[in-house]
Amino acid sequence: MASEGREPCYVISIAAKMVGVPAYTLRYYERVGIIEPTRSPGNIRLYSDDDIALLRRVKTLMEDLGVNLAGVSIILRMSQRIVELQRRLEEYD
Repeated sequence: MASEGREPCYVISIAAKMVGVPAYTLRYYERVGIIEPTRSPGNIRLYSDDDIALLRRVKTLMEDLGVNLAGVSIILRMSQRIVELQRRLEEYD
């Protein structure tokens, strides 16, 4: 199922443990626009498997490759743009 990874199911404490960062880091990433978790009716942040994968990618870029947060933001935007362009090209095929 394509939308399976998009189902928000992890609260911030679980998401933080899964990624290996403190919860305040996830709140900071949200504040600067790196990630936008879903909110429950009670305004609790909920993260999906796709969100966890994105957060792991951010962590890898920063810790393993030494990219700063501004660079991560640019890389993520460029990656999304490439995916969009590839999708548009496939429509022409």
